[in-house]
Amino acid sequence: MFAAAVGLYTAKADEGMWIPMLIGKNYEEMQRLGLRLSKDDIYSINHSSLKDAILQFGGGCTAEMISGQGLLLTNHHCGYDAIATLSTVDRNLLDNGFWAHNMDEELPAKGVTALFLQRMEDVTEEVQEAIGKATGKEYNEKLEEIAKKIEARSNKGGKLVANVKSYFNGNQYLLLIYKRYTDVRLVGTPPKSLGKFGGDTDNWMWPRHTSDFSMFRVYADKDNNPAHYSPDNVPYHPKKYLPVSAKGVKEGDYAMIMGYPGRTNRYEVSYGVNLAINDVNPSIVDCRDLRLKIMKSHMDKNKAVYLQLTSSYSRIANYWKYFIGQTEQLKRLNVVAQKQKAEKKFVQWQEESGRSTDLMPSFEKAYEEYTPYAKHTVYYSEAFRAPALTRMAAGLKPLYDAYGRHKGKLAADTLKKYVQMAKHTYHATLKDYEKATDKEMFAEMTRLYYMNVPRNQQPAIYSVILHGASGSSKAPYYTYANTVYSSSFLTDSNKFNAFCKAPSYSKLKNDAAMKYTVSFMDNFSKNLLPKIQEFNYEKADLAREYVYELMKMNRGKKMYPDANSTMRVTYGKVLSYQPVDGVKYKYYTTLDGLMAKYKPNDEEFDVPAELAELYKEKNYGRWADADGTLHTCFITNNDITGGNSGSPVINGRGELIGTAFDGNWEAMSGDIAFDKKYKRTIVCDIRYVLFLIDKMGNAKNLIREMDVRYN
Repeated sequence: MFAAAVGLYTAKADEGMWIPMLIGKNYEEMQRLGLRLSKDDIYSINHSSLKDAILQFGGGCTAEMISGQGLLLTNHHCGYDAIATLSTVDRNLLDNGFWAHNMDEELPAKGVTALFLQRMEDVTEEVQEAIGKATGKEYNEKLEEIAKKIEARSNKGGKLVANVKSYFNGNQYLLLIYKRYTDVRLVGTPPKSLGKFGGDTDNWMWPRHTSDFSMFRVYADKDNNPAHYSPDNVPYHPKKYLPVSAKGVKEGDYAMIMGYPGRTNRYEVSYGVNLAINDVNPSIVDCRDLRLKIMKSHMDKNKAVYLQLTSSYSRIANYWKYFIGQTEQLKRLNVVAQKQKAEKKFVQWQEESGRSTDLMPSFEKAYEEYTPYAKHTVYYSEAFRAPALTRMAAGLKPLYDAYGRHKGKLAADTLKKYVQMAKHTYHATLKDYEKATDKEMFAEMTRLYYMNVPRNQQPAIYSVILHGASGSSKAPYYTYANTVYSSSFLTDSNKFNAFCKAPSYSKLKNDAAMKYTVSFMDNFSKNLLPKIQEFNYEKADLAREYVYELMKMNRGKKMYPDANSTMRVTYGKVLSYQPVDGVKYKYYTTLDGLMAKYKPNDEEFDVPAELAELYKEKNYGRWADADGTLHTCFITNNDITGGNSGSPVINGRGELIGTAFDGNWEAMSGDIAFDKKYKRTIVCDIRYVLFLIDKMGNAKNLIREMDVRYN
């Protein structure tokens, strides 16, 4: 079990997502575990360092530079949307895999970005001086104002990306400066059967055998600066790229991860954990469970629909299982009780220090008042917004509201602005719109919303939908869905485009999809949003004070901030574990284990014939381990979360030994409570990656491009 009180908030050797600029305070511990690099080798703004080889990929994952020609490695599931988008029924790159054997064969991945950190700067004093003693909404407004001012003076006229980010719940602020590259091209991917081997069954589980990787290349202009896609662009030359170790790993080896973890909430109080367990998480799971069943039934019938929706399906499924696991582990590890114990000791410290003890009762009151609305918040985002049609209609809501404010008459420039906003939302959402799937989703989500959201919080449109019928019967929802989808101009892109050319308030307010969407959105914004905002403002104020007090209580001890989608460093070692009494999991898996799971023609456990043949012949080349087997994955005790997908796992010499892609089931409470005993990071062994590139992809050009080290 994890330690209570101080142990909850101060780090152990393998716990913590550390700010690279401040990694010096951890350096001796890192050396003790096996690091052979200097502090400047990890983070420096004066010369190249590991930070220059790590990038945020696609806005939500991590990737690493593995050659001086802009070649990057990330996860298969991070490149999944780009791969699916580039696929067709006739040229199915997702299912069949793809390898570029020269740069001319690489495929532009439209919409994919590569964000490189240039430097970090502490701006806490300036931000706090501008905010003063403001709280609640005023705090947010002043923060936004000063952040925009700092960012504007730092982005070099838009040539750089500047972000002011909050750390320690608003007790520290850092300015981060990035370069964003937008010409990114697909270089290679294994077939989906390997990139997602094990599917939902193995997701978040160990042992694992998934080759969760894909490869892209970043392109730049002739001066190595960001540029929109052009055939004239050249490969980006990074300041630093990672050498690749083909030596392999053994238990106890040093393992360091750098990347962009998305979000943790380790300073959450017991009341918040209790709400997650009993209301929020089960509601998310219920919505996603039904969404996935609807999507899969349509995807299984039509390969084109499968390719269109598979990326969305995969994304929804990932966190459907995550919230199941998180709830289970929060209960198993008795996290609420552990938090309560820590909070009791915190209050005791406050009393002994002569400090106010109003903080915890204030948390309790805030959560008590918010709880009746928490479920509605989930169903609004997970049910109402599940169909693509409602999101398309939501894109027209600003135009609808503007018409209403001005009695149906808008100036030409105002009208143009709102129409452009609607067009952007519509076309961005269109990739998720498949009429038959969406119509069923609409009917079922409307019913699910009605059956689970308190009656006094329901929108008025249900009187039209039900016509006095029983809310539990499916018939009225499907009848209503048929009416909406047969009459709305939003279900036909030609009709939508015609509307945009000649907008009409009358047509907008009489459209069936708009009537439905407006009813939900107005109900939410007028009756629910004020309560949600009041809670969020109060919670933020309390959390800021709570962490400040914890820093006082833990003075002199190392503390790390929650993840916030900025670069972090975590360190630990390769390590096996015991999930239950009498069972021990090895730290690695092999191709033998993968083939033991092999089920011909199975959706989750099939493998390509080429791999089966290579296994039969034991044709592993130079990528085999010293024991003669081909290692597929291994585990470390590094502290990571979502957003770290694709992060490099680096040995003590600064060499790439694998790419992180998942966490383990027994520690899925990790975003709220780190568990030293069970927490593991699942890593795709770089030798398995090299084997597939070499033996299945026959892309020796990519092997030659890397700095592969064999000892």
